[in-house]
Amino acid sequence: MKFQIKNEKYMLALLGLLVWACSSNNIDIENMRCEYQISPIGIDSPAPRFTWNYTTNNEDATEFSQDSYQLYIATREQDLRNSSDNSWQSDTIYSDTPHATYQGSEKLKSRTRYYWQVIAWDKTKEHKIISPISSFETAQLNQSDWTGVWITDNHDKDYTPAPMLRKSFIAQDDIQQARLYVSAAAYYKMTLNGKSITSSHLNPGFTHYNKRNLYNTYDVTSQLLKGENVLSAILGNGFYNESAPVATWSYEQARWRNRPRMICEMEILYKNGEKQTIHSDSTWKTSIGPYIQNNIYSGDTYDACLAIAGWDKPGFDDSKWTNAIQVAAPSPLLVSQNMPAIETEQFITPINMRSFGDTVYVYDFGVNMSGVCTLSINDKKGTKVSMQHGELLKDNGRLEMRNLDIYYKPLPGLAFQTDTYILDGKQGTFTPDFTYHGFQYVEVRSDRPVKLTKESLTAQFIHTAVPPVGKFSCSNELLNKIWKAANQSYLSNLMSIPTDCPQREKNGWTADAHITMDLGLLNFDGITFYEKWLDDMIDNQNEEGRISGIIPSSGWGYDDWIGPVWDAAMFIVPMAIYHYYGDTRSIEKLWPVCTKYLAYLAGREDAEGTVTYGIGDWVFHKTQTPTEFTTTCYYYLDNLYMAKFAELIGKDGSSYAKKAEELKLLINHKYFDTSKAIYANGSQAAQGVALYLGIVPKEYEQQVADNLSTMIKANKNLLDFGVLGSKTVLRMLSKYGYADLAYQMAAQEEAPSWGNWIKQGFTTLAETWILSPEFRDASVNHMFLGDINAWMYNILAGINYDEQKPGFKHILIQPHFVKGLDWVKAEYKSVNGIIRSEWERKGEQVILKVTIPVNTNATVEYNGKKIDLRSGKHQLTF
Repeated sequence: MKFQIKNEKYMLALLGLLVWACSSNNIDIENMRCEYQISPIGIDSPAPRFTWNYTTNNEDATEFSQDSYQLYIATREQDLRNSSDNSWQSDTIYSDTPHATYQGSEKLKSRTRYYWQVIAWDKTKEHKIISPISSFETAQLNQSDWTGVWITDNHDKDYTPAPMLRKSFIAQDDIQQARLYVSAAAYYKMTLNGKSITSSHLNPGFTHYNKRNLYNTYDVTSQLLKGENVLSAILGNGFYNESAPVATWSYEQARWRNRPRMICEMEILYKNGEKQTIHSDSTWKTSIGPYIQNNIYSGDTYDACLAIAGWDKPGFDDSKWTNAIQVAAPSPLLVSQNMPAIETEQFITPINMRSFGDTVYVYDFGVNMSGVCTLSINDKKGTKVSMQHGELLKDNGRLEMRNLDIYYKPLPGLAFQTDTYILDGKQGTFTPDFTYHGFQYVEVRSDRPVKLTKESLTAQFIHTAVPPVGKFSCSNELLNKIWKAANQSYLSNLMSIPTDCPQREKNGWTADAHITMDLGLLNFDGITFYEKWLDDMIDNQNEEGRISGIIPSSGWGYDDWIGPVWDAAMFIVPMAIYHYYGDTRSIEKLWPVCTKYLAYLAGREDAEGTVTYGIGDWVFHKTQTPTEFTTTCYYYLDNLYMAKFAELIGKDGSSYAKKAEELKLLINHKYFDTSKAIYANGSQAAQGVALYLGIVPKEYEQQVADNLSTMIKANKNLLDFGVLGSKTVLRMLSKYGYADLAYQMAAQEEAPSWGNWIKQGFTTLAETWILSPEFRDASVNHMFLGDINAWMYNILAGINYDEQKPGFKHILIQPHFVKGLDWVKAEYKSVNGIIRSEWERKGEQVILKVTIPVNTNATVEYNGKKIDLRSGKHQLTF
């Protein structure tokens, strides 16, 4: 590809490479990312986004503020270094935000490595900063780029053994690089010459399989051999082929359901410039083997007696295997998976093992998690060993499943959360490949006596590998444990979609996701994860304009009982991405979805001009807030956000702003008792929601907050709300002068409270405040009551974004030095750099230390006073 130079300044700019450190006042550019990834190799966006940070080791040099920049892209690194004509440069972009987008008229080429660089200036033009050179590599930019076809075996979708496919091919010597592009519906386990191509799990991510499929890109250069090579795959069902009605959500009736299938393409580039392509087609050979069944809700069954030695390595004779068959693509779209894969974060050994004779063993891993277990065992051939996973134990020490399997419809041989291994009489290990579970305890059962030890079982904590960006700690160890438990719950529910629980449902409930956006984005770099899920939301919308309560959905969940409070995810998630990253691409993509949805709601309005159906303050403790009130409030929020979306992306939002104002007036007329300053039925959630959404008239705000504090004190500082109250009450108490009370609620150990879960020994957050004595109502690994984690960052440490300067370009430091805490420490690696806020009591004083990234500034707010800070390290005394 040949880029065109737009002006002669490019050569002069690049001549400064050798002296850039001197001319930049010791400020460097770092953390250069394309599509929020470092040197990615699977980019299929025609207009990639580029971001970078500024850093310095010289505290006196932190005054730098970007005023403008230029972006440079070339297909060879030396073209950037040597000012070659074979490059593209943007115009000078006047912006203080380190964010660029490729806008060249010439389209990027598929399967091509590009190099990029930025040059930035401050307002004086005296300080010019030239970045290092980074790279990105495109994948399949066009659907027509694929030469491979979708293939599978010749069995029906109801046939339970997993398809096994292999392709032998010859590679030459002097390989320069090799890339493998692969997708499957649902999952693939792929090897090259008997070695896995990835350590990740459950690839690719779950989608509406009839609308779009994801593919992964791998660098397999080091695994190729001169001479014969074998590419092989085993295909799993996942949510694509739920072959039996074992669960409630109708995946066995999904419109996409079919026999697992795959598509792949390997491009080998030799040093002499030649290329070789190996792709999926009907020349691949197929058979079945030890993977005799797999089910996303029950588990995997592996019969080691049926294993085929060497089938995935060179030299194997596959002449008796049948040819694969070409099949229809599940969907019209193959899209690169830019979000992180599901990886093993930690291998966990049991803290305890108890045997019940020689056929039952119960393992305790000490922490609730999402994942799988590896069993190591050597015993008689044909012995059947099962591993059932659960969160609780009965009084007798055996596994308690009643809180999890209430929706499961068992079939012969398919117990809930149970993997089965049939031994071949040799020393073997078994790790399921096509399922995952939620568990702290595992009960291992065998159909004949076996000898197991504490070392026989190892757990893998797996989840979508979003990079951590936040840390919090304080002098109250209970709060630290709540913070950790919330993160553990959040990660346990990242499985290429944001789920509600990792065992019973595994579904992408919309409110669970939008309620926990602050928790997620303050702790983890989640933009690509949520952007993928918003694509799922686009695919989920039906002709009426509705979305379902779970996304993706087989067709289940487009019901009135779910409703607008849950549907608000389509507004809240892209707005949160904008606030945290300053990026409007999600808003642009969701605009037509939101437009269609609000048109649908307009058709559902009652005589008062609102809608009132659906769920409200779900899992409330005792007091239920009227659903008609909360639904109207979130209908207001939808229109308010839509008007803001319009402003951000250049649309006309006047009708939405008008509708939001009308709904606000309706809420205050119908549900607000001005004489008592009480909303709806006076519940904690009603007060919290009205304040949090900005519905309360300014002159009544403090009175409403005062009443909220009064009702909580009257309830012995105990909470009485559900999911909406968990998001709003602590925040609004803190905002209106009751941070000490909010802290007392947060640190409460008496039920109902977050602390009571910790007191009971839970390492994750429960689904309900108080579990049923019969264990029949809830899991103990839900994330949707976890916003207290984000409250710790925002209120106790005081790290907050400024809506007017998104992406933490301007940072609001608003700490609350609550009674009962001696110190707080927090840091957050924003898209603009690391922010730190920590405070400590020393006698009658509080010492606040703040770190503000280069190219940003901040305002510290405390007791009505504001102190403006430039970038750098600061210490303030109160």
